[in-house]
Amino acid sequence: MPHTSFSRKHGGDQSDGSGSAPKSQRAKMGRATEDNEKKSLNKRLKDVEISVPIVYGTISFWLGKKASEYHSHKWTVYVRGATNEDLSVVVKRAVFQLHPSFNNPTRVVESPPFELSESGWGEFEIAITLYFHSDVSDKQLDLYHHLKLYPEEESGPQSTKKPVVVESYDEIVFSEPSEGFFARVQNHPAVIVPRLPASFNLPPVPIENDNEKKRGDTKDHPLSQWFMNFSEADELLKLAAARQQLLDVVASNDIPKWEGKDISI
Repeated sequence: MPHTSFSRKHGGDQSDGSGSAPKSQRAKMGRATEDNEKKSLNKRLKDVEISVPIVYGTISFWLGKKASEYHSHKWTVYVRGATNEDLSVVVKRAVFQLHPSFNNPTRVVESPPFELSESGWGEFEIAITLYFHSDVSDKQLDLYHHLKLYPEEESGPQSTKKPVVVESYDEIVFSEPSEGFFARVQNHPAVIVPRLPASFNLPPVPIENDNEKKRGDTKDHPLSQWFMNFSEADELLKLAAARQQLLDVVASNDIPKWEGKDISI
């Protein structure tokens, strides 16, 4: 299993005369080919980083004066792409740890969107654990978010029309990713990757169609009108574009060998 690190900002047989190799020999050759393919997919890209901007938070709605005392608010906790793209390209599952007073307080979400909705009356800290696909990382990422139901005084009184929204922005950085991981996500909108030189040959991977890329995005999410826009995500995308322009300029100068060194803007 890959060990990609991440941070926040892996011939004794004879022919039978038919012209084909014996079954045992074919099986051995097939295994060798598979082993070579696996080695190629797991090969590390030195001095390369893959960045995934994420947002995690909660949106809570007051249900009004007629609501039950113990179910005064309905809320949703989630992890989404900072630009509302599908995170399942890197995230395999999300585990949300609720207050022990809830039935089944450990909630596992196996597919996007990575979220859950509940109702209640009290505020508490929610632990969120992200697990990644096997070619991404064998480590988990722990996040913590405080559920907020009641607005600040300066925001005015509670309203059934205006929810309380609290979100946090973060970036997951995967250092020295495998070639297979890089090849799989290099064209995915949720992921920021550096462009490798044209002479660099990545292993072939299945091409994901546009419908698959959009399967778990949150652009048309029922709560998307309340999602916050993070200037950090926009700035990161701009920096990535500027960095790529500089790399293209360097490449156009016929540099004899790409060293893979980081170029900061």
